[in-house]
Amino acid sequence: MRYPVDVYTGKIQAYPEGKPSAIAKIQVDGELMLTELGLEGDEQAEKKVHGGPDRALCHYPREHYLYWAREFPEQAELFVAPAFGENLSTDGLTESNVYMGDIFRWGEALIQVSQPRSPCYKLNYHFDISDIAQLMQNTGKVGWLYSVIAPGKVSADAPLELVSRVSDVTVQEAAAIAWHMPFDDDQYHRLLSA
Repeated sequence: MRYPVDVYTGKIQAYPEGKPSAIAKIQVDGELMLTELGLEGDEQAEKKVHGGPDRALCHYPREHYLYWAREFPEQAELFVAPAFGENLSTDGLTESNVYMGDIFRWGEALIQVSQPRSPCYKLNYHFDISDIAQLMQNTGKVGWLYSVIAPGKVSADAPLELVSRVSDVTVQEAAAIAWHMPFDDDQYHRLLSA
């Protein structure tokens, strides 16, 4: 199946208390190069926790925006892509139907789901909602990250196409195992083998 995708990149900016972030992204049209470290022109402020080979791209489902707008009607106008700092946004792909290790073709590139996104505390500043990062984690509406297994040219004109599914662990299950369930050796082994 093919999923049309919107593409976003951002530059590092200062946030309250001098904390830098590249969460404020803008939509990009046209062709970009995707390398093992992410999209051409996209920056990450704190490389210890953002970016790198296992976190080259961030994907956030467009479906979640309506939920957040209903939860926070005073800030409803803020909840449009790419407000959560994502590089990719689609309809039809969510944490419940995307699996750990899924491989998608995107233009010339191949990308692989590597982990659920762990929401950054800077989202709290970005939305001026003191606990939205925690609420994202509590609801499981976190999105996911990709590693790049074959770099290449990509664009919003090239849909995401699932080419391989290698596990039975959804992103939703992975997040629940990692963050919400009491320790269960079998579940952790299942997650680690995904």
